[in-house]
Amino acid sequence: MKVLVVGSGAREHALVAALVADPAVAEVVAAPGNAGIARDVPTMPLDVTDPAAVAALAQSQAVDLVVIGPELPLVAGAADAVRAAGIPCFGPSKAAAQLEGSKAFAKQVMAEAGVPTAMAHVCTSVDEVASAFDQFGAPYVVKDDGLAAGKGVVVTSDRDEAMAHARACLSHGNDAQVVVEEYLDGPEVSLFGITDGITVVPLQPAQDFKRVGEGDEGPNTGGMGAYAPLPWAPPGLVAEVTSRVLQPVIDAMNRRGTPFSGLLYAGLAMTSRGVRVIEFNARFGDPETQVVLANLRTPLASLLMASATGTLAGLPALSWQSGYAVTVVVAAAGYPADPRTGDVIEGLREAAAVSGVEIFHAGTTVRDDGVLASSGGRVLSVTAHGESLASAREHAYAAVDLIRLAGSHHRRDIAERAAQDAASAAVGG
Repeated sequence: MKVLVVGSGAREHALVAALVADPAVAEVVAAPGNAGIARDVPTMPLDVTDPAAVAALAQSQAVDLVVIGPELPLVAGAADAVRAAGIPCFGPSKAAAQLEGSKAFAKQVMAEAGVPTAMAHVCTSVDEVASAFDQFGAPYVVKDDGLAAGKGVVVTSDRDEAMAHARACLSHGNDAQVVVEEYLDGPEVSLFGITDGITVVPLQPAQDFKRVGEGDEGPNTGGMGAYAPLPWAPPGLVAEVTSRVLQPVIDAMNRRGTPFSGLLYAGLAMTSRGVRVIEFNARFGDPETQVVLANLRTPLASLLMASATGTLAGLPALSWQSGYAVTVVVAAAGYPADPRTGDVIEGLREAAAVSGVEIFHAGTTVRDDGVLASSGGRVLSVTAHGESLASAREHAYAAVDLIRLAGSHHRRDIAERAAQDAASAAVGG
């Protein structure tokens, strides 16, 4: 099997690594890729927002499967173009990808499917936003209706800050909308479901860390780290979310005539009133993908191909290796507001030699002089596997400490509380 992976982030690097390790895969190519991906497989330039270009590349490379990583090509219709060219594609159609492309659309589908979620108002004016603020009170949750690279949500008790974000969202054009929601308490969980439009196969639950600063302080980012599985997750969580959230949404999309195949990502809040959906994404999450795939023993290609060809029901149950995985994101100076690029990256060879560690590139490039340098806000995902959550953290941070990137920053508390609680429970038990 020859596979094309579309995208250029650490998520795509993790997908490439898992596919390269699959005995059923003869060749992997990626577009546009990054410096790390280019060290592993052939890469080629591509405008991922041009569906025709994605399909043409897949045809010219004579691939058997296209795996689309980011949301932008999915919302643009890349999967439709690839399928129209007669090539299996892992990823939803343009119509189905609106589950991520529009928060308002996702709320409609959840209502139809009876999925538990936050109460919300879709607002088109400042007056409607103010009314919603009055109804829900603080903390205020304000979401850009469209795509915002994981940074379109503001949660704050400062009404002026919340209103400023709402005004910014409404300034995008005459059809601009902003979603104001009630605040959901409790820890957050990410659960991926691979689906062929009928069957849903859930993966391991993970938790990511969206705020830039330790203790969940500062602005939202695309994600500063993650871990999986969750030692504190209640028994039956995956089965409950699959039956109450993932499957009902897939069924509702079918009833609408817009079947969803690919990866349905449910962002969940474990509230005092039970599980509630925060949002959906229409693709693998980043950085959760890095930790989930680090634990997956089942070969990835057969799973993605079954999704693309409507044959998931015939696959055996997934197999997972024991232990835990932790990812720590190394970010560029100034991220997320104004990331600095062009800084030299050093120490990767030493970092990759740490036990259980894999380093996935995101914002990296090779300069004309052959030196590896930063080219984006999130630069690297340092991922480690260990038999305990504490050992996975130890390995990940040991590797991070060997990496040299001027002005870079990372959180030191990824999975810290969960590891401490798991260790205490083991001693107490």
